[in-house]
Amino acid sequence: MLFTELGLSAELLRAVEKQGYREATPIQQQAIPLIVAGQDILAAAQTGTGKTAGFTLPLLQRLQQSASDERGRVRVLILVPTRELAAQVSESVNTYGCYLRFKTTVIFGGVSINPQISKLRKGVDIVVATPGRLLDHIQQRTIDLSRVDTLVLDEADRMLDMGFIRDIRRVLKVLPKQRQNLLFSATFSKEIRSLAAGLLNSPIEIQVAPQNTTADNVKQVVYPVDKRRKRELLSHRIGVENWRQVLVFTRTKHGANRLAGQLTDDGIKSTAIHGNKSQTARTRALADFKAGKVRVLVATDVASRGLDIERLPHVINFELPNVPEDYVHRIGRTARAGQQGEAISLVCVDELGLLRDIERLLKTEVEKKIIPGYAPDPRIKPEPIQKGRQQGPKRPGGHRAGPRNKRSGAPNNRGGKQHHRSSRGQRRAG
Repeated sequence: MLFTELGLSAELLRAVEKQGYREATPIQQQAIPLIVAGQDILAAAQTGTGKTAGFTLPLLQRLQQSASDERGRVRVLILVPTRELAAQVSESVNTYGCYLRFKTTVIFGGVSINPQISKLRKGVDIVVATPGRLLDHIQQRTIDLSRVDTLVLDEADRMLDMGFIRDIRRVLKVLPKQRQNLLFSATFSKEIRSLAAGLLNSPIEIQVAPQNTTADNVKQVVYPVDKRRKRELLSHRIGVENWRQVLVFTRTKHGANRLAGQLTDDGIKSTAIHGNKSQTARTRALADFKAGKVRVLVATDVASRGLDIERLPHVINFELPNVPEDYVHRIGRTARAGQQGEAISLVCVDELGLLRDIERLLKTEVEKKIIPGYAPDPRIKPEPIQKGRQQGPKRPGGHRAGPRNKRSGAPNNRGGKQHHRSSRGQRRAG
């Protein structure tokens, strides 16, 4: 179905065309007419399905149709779990609203609150926010949410995993009771359905992608290797294959910093991105990586949400994640523009159990390939994997969530398990 068949305004169609899109994705085809009609929806859609444009375009359309005297009042509130995703969604709103007069602002921690207060005072129509910093504004009475018509919870499953449920409920208390609610989640877990039951009014369910699927264009391979030789093997492959843009995942912030430093010492310019980095440093690192100034970006799972990098050819699991779903989310960073991508996992004897869990989730075995000169020593015995210095409280279902920084909207990532969901590898609007 073409965007021109969805009843969008001329200004929005012009913005869509400017981005080079003509055909709407399945989530956009289903969601846009429902949202324009004012319907509450519960949508299962992973990153990469075009869901951001799927709610951004109809929300802008609804604002166009509203009374002009409401301009400058916060009418749309979009809650997201991380700073990077907040910046990405805000960019999408500005991209598709470029021919409209509505103002948007993005609110998250890790940066000064004063510029945000200044923008809010001047009047905005759309706010994209992480829960922690939004609560700061609510407590300081620097934001008025009494006129909000539509609430969007994006990546709601991730917000629950990060422990934002109490913050979300506190935000809900200051919103008008009569409003449109849109909830987007990678999956419909029991916790998500419970949240939806207390939030949505006669919602229509949309489900456009199977759970825990990996991108069709991603080639997956495992390199068995001893733990102490992982960095050596990684440097070797980057050099031999002349990889120019590589996203590497580690389990911890300390590990990310250490690996980025080691690779740089090897002559491979690298930088790390994780929850302890300032927002300025994270934004600069990502911009340098996209521009090709940095060859390797080493990231933790916490920082991976919101990383939308077109034509990223290589994702490396330097360490396998503790949670199998995180693997699916990690490798979904590649093959996002209809391109081919490669996901390589460096797996030592300690991680064989984690690999089995991942293969069980995928319902298939991942190809194993021993690189000459790097065959693992069969005499080495597996050791327990350290899961961090601190564990968060147990959640229903037995999972633990690490402590988070409420001011920044990002977890501290001290070894707590965080569940991410799968993402699809096609080029999507949004």
